[in-house]
This record gives sequence, structure tokens and C-alpha cells, in this order.
Amino acid sequence: MAPRRSGAEIEEPQGVGLSFNQPLSWRAGKPIPTGELLRRLDTLSNELREIDQEEVDKDSFTKVAKELAGQSLLSHKDKGVRAFTACCLVDVLKLCAPDAPFTGSQLKDIFTLFVTQILPALSDPSHAYNNQHKYVLVSLAEVKSIILLTDIPNSEALTLHLFSSLFDTISGSSKSSTGEQIAKDVEYNMSQLLVTLVDEAAGLPPQAIDIIVAQFLRATAPGGGRVKGDKDEKQSTLLLKELPQAYNMAKTICNACPEKMARYVSQYFNEVIMDMSAAVVPKTNGHRRNSNGVEDSDEEETPVGPTESDLRELHKAHRLLRELWRASPAVLQNVIPQLEAELSAENVQLRLLATETLGDIISGIGAAGPPPPPVMDPAAYPPAKLETYPTAPISDSILTTPISPQSFSQTHPAVYHSFIGRKNDKSSIIRSGWTTAVGRILVTSAGGIGLSREDEISLVRGLGEKLNDADEKVRLAAVKAVGGFSFRDVMTRLAPNGSVTKSGSVLCSLADRVRDRRHHVRVAGMTTLSRLWGVAAGEISAGNEAVVTALGGIPSKVFDAYYANDLELNVLLDHVMFEQLMPLGYPPTKTKGSKAANGESQTQETNSEGPFNADKIRTERILLVVKSLDSRAKKAFFAMQGRQPTFSKVLAAFLKRCEEYNGGIMDENVKEIKAKLDAVLKWLSDLMPDSLRTSSDLYKYAKLHDRRSYQLVRFAMAPESDFKTVYKAIKEFQKRIEAAPGAPAGLLDTLIPIIYRSASLVYNRSHLPYILSYTRSDENGLGPTAHEVMQEISEKHPDIFKDNVKELCKSLAEQAPSAKKPNDLGSVETLKALAAFAKDDKSSKDLPKDRKFLQTMIDFASYGTPPKAAKYAVSILMAASDRKEMHAKDLLEKSIRAWEYSGDHFLTKLATISQLTLLDPKITDEANDEILDITTQQLLLKTRTEITPEDSSWKADDELDDECQAKCWALKILVNRLRVTEDVETAKKLAVPVYKLLNALIVKEGELSKKNDTPKHHKSQLRLLAAQLMLKLCTNKMFDELLSPIEFNRLSFVCQDALLHVRRGFVEKLQKYLVKNKLSNRFYTIIFLTAFEPDQSFRNSTIIWIRSRAKVFHDQKSRALESVFARLISLLAHHPDFSLQPDELLDHARYILYYLTTVVSEENLPLVYKYAERVKQARDAVSTSNPDNVYVLSDLATALIKKWQEKKGWIMQTWPLKVGLPIGLFAGLPSHEVAQAIAEKNYLPEPEQMDELLDGLIRDAEKRKMKLKRKSDDNDDGHPTKRIKSERKSRPPKTSTVKKERLVKVKKTPAKPKRVREDGDFSTPAESTAQRRRSGRDASARKIYADRDSSEDDEEMWEGVASWEYLDGSGEEEVPRRKVRKETPKPSSVDDEPPSSAPEDEEEAAVEEDVEMADKNSEVEAEVDAEQTPEAEVETDDEVEDKKQREEEEAEGEREEAEPTPPPKANGRRAKAKATPKTTPKAKATPKSSTKKPTVVATRTSGRAASGSKNSSPVVKAKEPIVKAVVRGTRRSGRNAS
Repeated sequence: MAPRRSGAEIEEPQGVGLSFNQPLSWRAGKPIPTGELLRRLDTLSNELREIDQEEVDKDSFTKVAKELAGQSLLSHKDKGVRAFTACCLVDVLKLCAPDAPFTGSQLKDIFTLFVTQILPALSDPSHAYNNQHKYVLVSLAEVKSIILLTDIPNSEALTLHLFSSLFDTISGSSKSSTGEQIAKDVEYNMSQLLVTLVDEAAGLPPQAIDIIVAQFLRATAPGGGRVKGDKDEKQSTLLLKELPQAYNMAKTICNACPEKMARYVSQYFNEVIMDMSAAVVPKTNGHRRNSNGVEDSDEEETPVGPTESDLRELHKAHRLLRELWRASPAVLQNVIPQLEAELSAENVQLRLLATETLGDIISGIGAAGPPPPPVMDPAAYPPAKLETYPTAPISDSILTTPISPQSFSQTHPAVYHSFIGRKNDKSSIIRSGWTTAVGRILVTSAGGIGLSREDEISLVRGLGEKLNDADEKVRLAAVKAVGGFSFRDVMTRLAPNGSVTKSGSVLCSLADRVRDRRHHVRVAGMTTLSRLWGVAAGEISAGNEAVVTALGGIPSKVFDAYYANDLELNVLLDHVMFEQLMPLGYPPTKTKGSKAANGESQTQETNSEGPFNADKIRTERILLVVKSLDSRAKKAFFAMQGRQPTFSKVLAAFLKRCEEYNGGIMDENVKEIKAKLDAVLKWLSDLMPDSLRTSSDLYKYAKLHDRRSYQLVRFAMAPESDFKTVYKAIKEFQKRIEAAPGAPAGLLDTLIPIIYRSASLVYNRSHLPYILSYTRSDENGLGPTAHEVMQEISEKHPDIFKDNVKELCKSLAEQAPSAKKPNDLGSVETLKALAAFAKDDKSSKDLPKDRKFLQTMIDFASYGTPPKAAKYAVSILMAASDRKEMHAKDLLEKSIRAWEYSGDHFLTKLATISQLTLLDPKITDEANDEILDITTQQLLLKTRTEITPEDSSWKADDELDDECQAKCWALKILVNRLRVTEDVETAKKLAVPVYKLLNALIVKEGELSKKNDTPKHHKSQLRLLAAQLMLKLCTNKMFDELLSPIEFNRLSFVCQDALLHVRRGFVEKLQKYLVKNKLSNRFYTIIFLTAFEPDQSFRNSTIIWIRSRAKVFHDQKSRALESVFARLISLLAHHPDFSLQPDELLDHARYILYYLTTVVSEENLPLVYKYAERVKQARDAVSTSNPDNVYVLSDLATALIKKWQEKKGWIMQTWPLKVGLPIGLFAGLPSHEVAQAIAEKNYLPEPEQMDELLDGLIRDAEKRKMKLKRKSDDNDDGHPTKRIKSERKSRPPKTSTVKKERLVKVKKTPAKPKRVREDGDFSTPAESTAQRRRSGRDASARKIYADRDSSEDDEEMWEGVASWEYLDGSGEEEVPRRKVRKETPKPSSVDDEPPSSAPEDEEEAAVEEDVEMADKNSEVEAEVDAEQTPEAEVETDDEVEDKKQREEEEAEGEREEAEPTPPPKANGRRAKAKATPKTTPKAKATPKSSTKKPTVVATRTSGRAASGSKNSSPVVKAKEPIVKAVVRGTRRSGRNAS
């Protein structure tokens, strides 16, 4: 019990008295010597320690107490005297308790000695009297004599001094010369001393509370008090490993006296928080007022707010709150509700501060900040494994280790739910802060306490929503939050929400940010996503199903961004490819945790699997990336690698120009040298996002004239450089540029992407041996992928491939088959790669010509399996051998002699005959009779396989039986024989039976037998092959002319086959030939029959392809797709499903709408309308039985175009020029009178009903678009539906206003009775009536046939029909009056390619040293290839947003998919069409004809000035068609085979 002073004297029994009787005081001038005084005090102190408090005579202490309390001792100059005096005084207080034998003034003097001198002296453990000082401290703490301090009048100053001195003492550096630290027992007793004082005191001065609370700021990281964002990451190494002792003392006080400290702390924060928060009167709870993602500006939210100094104090107070929660949550029980009030403050800064603070409190993050981000190094080797990955955030300091003593959600549930509600705050700043906080909560597992399942699911779902927020700051914060997750966190917390391919999941939303509208969000999203896959690559390679499912689709999402045709995105893609997915530094030369002894390179084993082989490990990573790609992304990846030869040649030319430029010092030809340099600079700069900056940086690089850097770049590009050389060259180049004195800032940012595109990084000679090894061993399932990569290298990079040709040939020799020994199936892909390599005349010279190799090829041609092996072997043999004729004769004789069905290697012999027919027709001509007998009599006209009930409609190529394969080879032989015929007359003669055969297969759906006994899968394969071979024949102009319009129409209907495999195979082959300009433009007509394609993914890819072609033609200023419209009308007019019933004719309107949505823009709408009108100025030359069908569709097209124009709000002027129609489909009219009558008549049946049906079609399309838009907004579309008004571009003024249709339901009216058409109903035009809808053509337009003869008609019909390029190089003549399509000049340099040429053509173009490279679109557009390059998406994200601005109610994202439509009606197959709502038809203005040029309407492109892209021409862009797909069947009629 602590001693207490008492006013009344109480008599107590006598006890043990004090025996010490020596004087301790002296007279003035006669002091006791210090030594003697010390001896006496020591004696007294020893005696007092021995006395028991229970047996003491308190009266005996009166004299000693008086002397000890005298100023002579308390103020003695000797430290020892004061120390021993203090020891005696504490003993007296202990023995005399509870009554202290001192007056109030004496007590004040005594405690002044304790507080100001004795206790502060404890800071020096080496002090001579340290034991005495510790004794005083222990006595005050244990006896609790310290509470007497509260009885002293006006003791606040002493109390404050006590608190400050003790905290300063315990936190101050040691004053001991020996460096001895303050002992733990001293810290403990100091803590107990202060705990006693706080607990027993009735009240403490506010300043004392400030001192206690301030100790928690000692946990702040260095620089933690600075403005947010200025924190130096390097200071993290200075963080303490243990908590400061002063911090622990304050923590002990708070935990020992929670109730009192809670009251004190609440008062403290009331003064700081509530007073400043009261500066703004809360008016709202801060929730968003609407659901459209429109947020109020911060300026409007903060009319009044705290000052900067107030905010600094607020930040300090909230940092204290974070640390107090970690140290003593109980003291914040009254403060947390104050934070909840802050969450509802009107001031944004206060809400943000409260949101961030509560987030950190829940996460257990203190004043020092969050733990360091996890180490996510995609270049680490060995790669990370889940089983050994740390389960919690790793921090080197206790200050940044998340610690939460309690579960916040359970302790303060109301406040927790208020915090969760901030995710819907109206301010993007608050939502951004909330998103960051949620990420930390998930990463730290709520400070180590853990989250309930419901809370974790809720937070993860909220994080996913913020990834799709309307504001870019929120999306960026969400991406960074996910970037703070470790590999284990992603798998345990995010992966259960869904994989990267599951729509709406967090990982899928993160993947969507790869193509975000904002560049900085794209950078963060793509980098985070790619880094995550790079870290997980080890588990993916090991086959961890959970990781593969969750993250395996990341590379496809990343490379899919290549289709956006965004230059910034392409540069970002280059960076992540070589820095995250396939890091150049992977694997490190010295892996972590293993050091090479004596400085030797690391060649010893790093794991139990074998020696460290960097090239093999890197090759495996490359193959793993390719294996993870879907077909679409794989095309993009190969296209990116296909740029390397072109870029390397251009960059080599640039280096040569730099050398000629000589840093700007030239003696002669100055202008010429500068012109050449400028030409190369322009080519390179036009392919970069900021062309002006790129051009400036490259010019400055030329001015540097660093010859060593020139050589380094050449090392990086050289095909003969191994990867180590390339990597070191790039690293040294970076260091040289960084250290160059005259190099501008950011020069490397410009040069590195160009070097990445030019260097031999992926297809490197170091990788080829291991790719070849994987093709043989199929290790880790990478064999098929290795074959694909090997094939790409052989075709696109022969310079690299040739280094391994001998090795490949050697492996083939080892696997060569014989009559009894089959070859390895993997050798087929090797043969395919070699065959592709041998196509080039230069490359074929590198093939071995020794006898062993040639015999190997002969063996494969004779005995190879599958038959394709023989095909490739013959190609290689004919390219490598110098005695081609001899080998060809031997192989042909061996293949034909005694050939019989089911004989030995009969399929291989057919493949050999087929390839020999193509490569050496002179040899095979000698055996034509035998070949025809085999192909027709023995194969095509016989059916050996019986039909079974289990017969399927389709079988894959590797599942086909021998008979089906044999028939396929027979067809190829016949077609190859025709293809190589050069004589025109002979070709026409041979074409008759071949065309008859192919047409029969197409018309009869693959059936050749009169008994109709061909199995289903045989018929499907044969009709597909027949259609593909017909396309191949038509790549030659001579054979194209032999395909009549009727046969063309039959061929077109293959794209509406009942089987998806047939439709897809035919359309993809068609796209391939069209992209390479091998087919005439009339074949574009076929592609629009996919309007009713039931497979949505196939249909969507077709739509993208059409738009990409429209962009290419627009950039070329070609009108090919517009001129196709007349052909489309003719094709639809002869479609088997054509009917004059209005509801059935509506199906044909869907075809036209499909064309309009994919091709037509405001710019070319008048031309398309002109073609639709032009059809009525001619007659149908294809059919004589139904000549009016084309007129019906012409009126249908013009009506639909007008409605489409009104819906879009476009301005359509009359096309001033003449357009022609294709001869063969249309013919001239007999007279002007007939033309006038046709022009005036409306051929649409039931005009009013058709008008209503077309209105309904447009209206339904609009409804579906709005529905898809809303669905997209509700799910995973992260793009805002509206753009901020300030970003809206000005729109051209409209001369007329189109009133929007109200989406209301109208009662449908009963259909009118069907009218039976009489024979002459449509053949002779009737007089017009008031109810008829005229086409709007004026008199001058109707008189175009006057005074014209048939020759003029024929000549005009050729106008508007574009020319095309054939395989043989021939072209179609154009009408001299108006050239529709410009001739593409032969490329003279690397960039003079036509935009639609295939990448292989671009790579073959040699770079001339003295030519200018001016075509800025060559790199992007030259990669549009149906097989090797991705179909370029015309609509970028920015374009979609612009369209949303212009067409408010039609906003739909780029990724929008069309909904399926009801099946069309078709002769027994068609389901009944739904009734269409009927509305009153409107009167529509018809544009008048004019001789003026049409108004040039600006189109919305990614190349507009705002985007900074300058190599994109205006894009003819249209919305996706809103037409429905057939649910079952396709748009084929039930016509019979005949």
C-alpha cells in the first residue's frame, strides 16, 4: 500500500526503532565531508532496507526524515549524495506507509529530485550510481509511492516531466561509454511506474496523454510524415526489426488501463478529428445519386473544408489510430464511431482519410505503412512453386508486419458495413481508396486474424466490380491492388472466383483491362497480368490443373490485344512479351541460392533433373507460351514474330544512313543523305505511338554517332548470333545510351521497342536445336507446339532455319521408312517444315544433295505414312535433286505399276502421283490414261464402304477411312492436272469434266453414286473438298471465267451447308484466297451469306474479318465491297429460299442488313444506294423464269437503306458518278420505255405490310442492341457507357432531324390475305398509284437509256467492277473512263507493300539501300493474312466510345455479340416467323440526284488526332449486324440433288 499523509495522529504500538543516530545535516560553513556523508547515507540506507515494514517504529524516523528532506542533501552537488539520499527517502516512504512523514513542500522537493535527476539518470547504465537509481525506480514502482505525486498541489508540471523524461530515457541512445543498453528490468519498472500513476490518478493532464499517444508515432517509417507519394522506397531498409522500447511502454500503459486510456484517447481524438470534421456540415451520406457511373466533381463536393495545417494534423491523428489498433484496440472503442461519422462527411478528403484509415485498421497495417509488395519475378529460376510459396506477407520489420489483435468486422460490425458501403461512393477518389484498402485486407487476411467466407467473397466481388468501374482512377487502383497479391494469394483468394476466361470473374476483369481505353490502365493491367503468368509458368509447365485452369489463358488474353491495331498497345505488347512472359534474363545466369565457386560460370546441377542449360530452359518457356495460346492469339504471336525480318532490314538501313550522316558532318551529297535518312525515320516513326517524338529521338540518336552502338544493334539483329550474344548486345546498348552525354531523356523508351521487333530473340539459332529436340521427344507435351514453331521458322525465317537443315535431314534419314518399317509420325511435321523451306529458290540451295538424303526422300515418297509425308517428300526431292526427271519417272512408274485399292501403300502412291502431277506435269502426261482410270473408274465411281446406322455426318481428317482418303487424293490429282495446263484450249477442254465432277459433288452434296449409297462422312468431306478445289481453280483467271454465274451461285451456298465443319472449312479457305488477292472481287459476295450463321463465335469472327477488309479497301480507296452489292442482290434473287411472301421476304432483308452493318458507313452509303437503284436499270441475265426477283430485291434494298440512314441520322446525297453492273449477271433493257416503267413501279409485295416489317426489323435490332448494352454494363464490361461531356467531339450539323422511335409495344394487326400472283403480274409494270412508294429518282435519272446502244450499255456495265490479281499475275482490264481500283505498284522497298499483302510477301521484299520507305501502313496492314496473321479488328476501344457519343441509344462495346435470330423460312425447313409489331408507316424524304460531289463525311477512326496515331487512314466502320442466326439448319432450301 502506498504511503499517505494523514492529518490526525493515530497511536500505534511500539515497534523496531531506527538505530542510526549520526547527523546528516550541518551548520552553515561546516559541511560534513562528502566521503563521510556518503558513508553515513550508505549506512542508513542499508539499515532501512533491513527493517521490516510490519515491525517498525515510525516515530523513530522523524528526525532522519527531516534531515533527508533538507535542501542540503536534496540539492547536494555530489551525485552520489543525491543518489543515496533518494534511496533513503524511498525506504522511508515505504516503511512509513501509508503516512508519509513529510510536509507537502517537502514531498514536492523530494519528487522533484526523483523526477528531474534520479530517474533521468537511468539513461546511462554505466553511471557510477546506477544501482541506486534503479533502486529508487523499483521502490517507487513496487511500493507505488509514485501516487503521492498526485497529492502534491500543482503537480501537473512534475507529472508531465515524469512522463517525458521516462519516455525520453527509455528511447534515448545510451550514454554509456561501453555502449551498454538500458536493461529490460528498467523498462519494465518504468512501465509499471507509469501504469500505477495512470491507474490511481483521478486525472491526467491532456499533455501527458499527448506524450503517451505520441510514442506510437515512433513506429512510423522514415519519412512517414511526408506527403503521400513522396515516400522513398530505399528508406524501407532502415525500418526497425523490433518495436521501440518507448512504444512498448505506451502499449503496456494502454493495455493495463484500457478503460481510462479509452476515455483519455477519445478526448484526444475528439479535439483533433471531430473539431476539424465539423468544418463541413454533413449533408449526404456520400453515396452515388445515380447508377450511371456519373460522378460529381470534387470541387462541387468541397465548398468548405479543413486547411492544409488541419489536414496535416488529421493525417497524423489517423496514423496514430492505425498504430493504436495494432497495439491496444480497446482504447479505440469510443474513437471508431467517430471514424464512421467521417465516412459520411461531405468533404472528400475527410471521407478518403477515414476510408483509408479503416482499411488499414482492418488489415492490421500501422503507421509505418503496408508490408512490402511480394517478390513476383517472372525471370526467377527455378520458378515459384505453390507448395513452398510463403503463406503470409514477408516483411523484414515488425513495423510493417500486418498485425490485428482483434477481428474488426466482429468487434465493430456497424462500422465495418459502413466501410463496405464506400465502394459505391459518388466520388471516384473514395472508390479508388476503398479499392486499395480492400486489396490490402485480402492480402493481409485482415491482419492475420482471417476473414469469414462471406466477408472474403464479398470483398473479392467488390474488387472485381472496381476493375470495371466507370472511372479510370478506380480501375487503375483495382489493377494495382491485384498487383499486390502474391502467387498464393491469387490462387487462394481470386482463383475460386473464376478463371481468367470466366466472364465476370476478377481475373477476367483484370484481363479486360489489357485493352482499357486509358493507356496507363492498359500498362498496369497488361504488366500485372503478364507478370502473374510469368511467375506461375513453373506450375503451368508442371501441369498443376488448378493453376492451368485459373491462369493458363493469360497469354491468349494478352496477345489478343494485338487485334486492336493500337500503336501504344503494340509497344506495350513488345515490352511484356520480352520482360514478363519470356523475359530476356530468363533464366538468370546464376540462379538465386546457388553461387558458382571461384567465379566459374554456373554449369553445375541446380536441381535433381540435370545440368543447368539456359537455352533449353528458355526454349521451354517460349514453347509454353505458344502452347497456352488459342488459335486467334497464336496467329497474333506468329504475326509479331513475322515482323522481325522486315524490321531488321529497315533498322539495318537506318544504321547505314546514320553512318552516312556521320553525326551531321558530311562533305558531299548532304541533301541526298538527309533525304534517305528522313525516309527511314518516317517509316519507323509512323509505326510508333508518338511519331513526332520517335522521329526526333531517332534523329538525335543519329547525331550521337555512336559506332559501337551501331555494331551492337547489328549483333542483336544478325540471324547468326546466338541468344547470349543478342542479350549481351542489348544490355550493353542500354548502358551505352544511358551513359551517353548527349543522349536525350527517354531515348531508350523509343529505341527498345524497335530493337525488340528487330532482334533475333524468339526465333534464335540457340533455340532451334531444342525445338527440334522437343519435336522428337514430346517432352512435357510440347511436341505439337514445337512442330508449329518449326514450321513458322521454316516459312518466315529461312536464314535462321538453314542452320538446322542438316540436323533435320539427319533425323529424317534415321526415321526413313521402308516396305516393312513405318516412319515415325513426328517426321511428317519435319518434312512439312523442310518442304516450306524448299519452296524458296534461294533456300532450296541449302538442302543436302547427297545420295543418302535423296534416297531418304524417295523412301518417304514410296512408303511414308500418312500420305502427306509422301507429298512433302516429293516437294523436297524435286527442289533438292539435280536429276528431277529421272526421280519423277521412277516414282511415277513405281506408284502406277500394279496399283490396286487396298494394296501396299496405295494411299502413299496416290499422294505421290498428286504431287508429281503438280510439280512435273510433263512426266505425268505420259501416264494420263492410267491415272484417269485409277482416279475415276477405280475410286470416284465406286463405293466400297457400306452405310451403317452409326455413320456420323463428319469425321476428322485423322479418323477418315482409306476409301474417303483415296477419293480425296483422286480429286486433288484431277484438279492438279488441270491447274498445270498452260494451253488455253487444252485447259478449256480438260476443265469440262472436272467442273462437271466438282459441280456434281457440290449440288448433290457429295454424292456421286447413282445408288445413293455413299456414307455421310464421305459426302461431307467430298463436297467440302470439291468447293475448296473450285476456289483454288478460280485463283487462275482462265478457270475463273469458266465458272458460270449459276455454278457460282451453287458454290456460294456451300457456306450455308448443314454442317459447321463444311461451312467453316469453305469460308476460311475463301478468306485466305481473298486476303491474298488470289480471287476476283465477286467472291466477296459469298461471305455475306453468313448472315444466318448459327455458330456465334464463327459468325463474330466473320464479321470482324469483313470489317477488316472494309478498312483495307477504304485505305486503298477501292470500292470493291460497294460494287459487290449488286452481285449480292443477284445472288439473293436466285437463292432457293426466295419468296414473295412479305414475312419470308423479310429474311432476305436480314442479308441486306448484315451487309449494311458490316460494310456501309455514312461516306459510302450513297454509292451502295446507287448500286441498289442501278439494278432496276438492267434486266436479269441469269434467270428467265423469274426476271423480276432482282427488282423486288432492289426495291427492298433501297427501302431498307433509307430506313437505316434515318435510324443512324446520316445525311445521304446522291452519288454523282455512274456505276456499272457486272456483265453475265445483268443485261441491258430493250428500250427507254421499259426502263421508265420498271423504274416507276414498286415491286415489293404488300408495300404497306413490308414497310411495317422493315420498321420492325430496324426497331428489333435497336432493342437487342440496347439489351446487349445493358447486359454488358451489368456484367464484365469495364468501359463506361458515356464519356465525360468535355471530351465530346463536335458533330457536323444536320440538315434534317430524325425523330427517335419509341420502343413501345404495338398491337399486331392480322396479316392481309395472300394475293395469288398472275403470270404477268410483275413482268409488265403497272401504272403508279398514290399508295406506291417511289424510288425518288428524277426524270433525268430515268432517261439514261435514251440514245444509247447496247455497246454503251455493255461498256458501262463494266464500270464499278474492280480488277483483281491472279496467281499467274494477270489482271482484268478496266474501263478507261473511270478506274475504280488503283493499281498497286510493285514494292520497291520494305514498306511499299500493298496493305493487304500477306506477311510472307512482305518478308520476301528486299530492302534496297537507296529507296525511300514511305508507306506508313505497311507493317500493320501487310500482316492481315487469313492463315498467318490475325484478322485486324477495325473497331478499337476509342472508336467504340466515339460511336457511343454520336449514337446515344445504340452504344454497344466492341466485344458485343449478336443474339441468335429465329430461323428463316425455307421450303419445309423454315419455322414460322414471329409476327412483327405493326406501326403506321412514315413518309420518308428521298434524296434528289445531283451532279455535285457528295459531302465528305468524317469517319471515326483510331487514327484521329486525339489518339496520336498517324498511320491509320479513316476507317469505314459500322456496327455489328443485329440479325439473328439460325437455331437449327442453315439458309439452304430443300431443293433436291438434281
